[in-house]
Amino acid sequence: MDKNIAKMIDHTILKAFATENDVKQLCKEAKEYNFFSVCINPANIELAKKELEGSNVKVCTVIGFPLGANTSEVKAFETDDAIKKGADEVDMVINIAALKDKKYDYVLDDIKAVVDASNKRALVKVIIETCYLNDEEKKIACELSVKAGADYVKTSTGFGTGGSTPEDIKLMRDVVGPNIGVKASGGVRNQKDAKAVIEAGCSRIGASASIAIAKGEDSETQGY
Repeated sequence: MDKNIAKMIDHTILKAFATENDVKQLCKEAKEYNFFSVCINPANIELAKKELEGSNVKVCTVIGFPLGANTSEVKAFETDDAIKKGADEVDMVINIAALKDKKYDYVLDDIKAVVDASNKRALVKVIIETCYLNDEEKKIACELSVKAGADYVKTSTGFGTGGSTPEDIKLMRDVVGPNIGVKASGGVRNQKDAKAVIEAGCSRIGASASIAIAKGEDSETQGY
């Protein structure tokens, strides 16, 4: 097993039909393989926190997920609520349509609403959903994320038309520089995929095929 890669993984289950037992199994696996965090829907934060008690595994959740079309006020409330329930990290989705409409002040304020609501109590990652953006839009989304004070930029929800690519990771890393994290999510299904995005500059990986990635096996896992 590659322990260095394992420690970079947010072990993820965000499916609408993920049961309580699924979340418990996810947490058990995260502890066993020493993944960095579990990434779960907000309704499962308290369960995950309880299951991970006494371990070093963090609890990550998602905000405005998966479309990013919630109002900024709702995203801010959701962020505060998630942190109060035990989230250590929040991955928020930008308003993709606003970015494409060139409403950059709106996008900036939307991200900042989450950053301000977290108030440094939790790490904030910004999902820009690269599959819907051209390179210039990706660049602008990253610049706005940095300006808003986010800790990370992230490629994808895993629910769009495509996931992370080494090319997108390199572009994002070039824009944000060395002091902001870059998370590759969606489409990383084996160790070869993981090594490619790490080489391109990612510092965290979101995956549901985490065990196969860590063990160097192939995975048939689809989606995230």
